[in-house]
Amino acid sequence: MLVLTRRLNQSIKIGDDIEITVIEVRGDQVRLGVSAPRDVAVHRKEIYLQIQQENRAAALSGAEAANLDAVSDALAVRSKPK
Repeated sequence: MLVLTRRLNQSIKIGDDIEITVIEVRGDQVRLGVSAPRDVAVHRKEIYLQIQQENRAAALSGAEAANLDAVSDALAVRSKPK
């Protein structure tokens, strides 16, 4: 991990398009400003982890729904009158 020291109103650059600026320091809290292209997602870590967890849950429920559809189709084929 790269560790940098910055003061109020100082910035760091990530690549050519992302800039992070120290906007405010108050006690043990630091307010950061992030300037990034619109196609770059920027989230607090706890929000990012929650999104990942919800995506995994949605993917699992999608797989379960697909399994239910397959079972339903199989039952429909078996119960058709001959």
